[in-house]
Amino acid sequence: MPECLFCGIVAGEVPATKVLEGDRTVAFRDVNPQAPTHVLVIPRDHYPDAAALAAVGGLLDEVVTQAHQVAVKEGIDDSGYRMVFNTGREGGQTVGHVHLHLLGGRPMTWPPG
Repeated sequence: MPECLFCGIVAGEVPATKVLEGDRTVAFRDVNPQAPTHVLVIPRDHYPDAAALAAVGGLLDEVVTQAHQVAVKEGIDDSGYRMVFNTGREGGQTVGHVHLHLLGGRPMTWPPG
């Protein structure tokens, strides 16, 4: 998708601080962090939302697995972390490329927003 910010990151056309890369996934730091650790995990290919991602064999698993690998790498796996998919405008999704938010490094409150 030529106008997609996250596709631009995958293509190396938009700078990002990458944390971890897989064959079908990329993890990078959020530019507006909401926690000491705030990393986005995305599929390399463009899918608009979590429902579209779930329809692709094993890719949702890879995104979640990579998020856990980042949590281990960041040292927040023992203290706890949150994984969030925002879907749709009213769900808080601001970029139309599915992405998992990995948040940690501080206590998480509930409800989140």
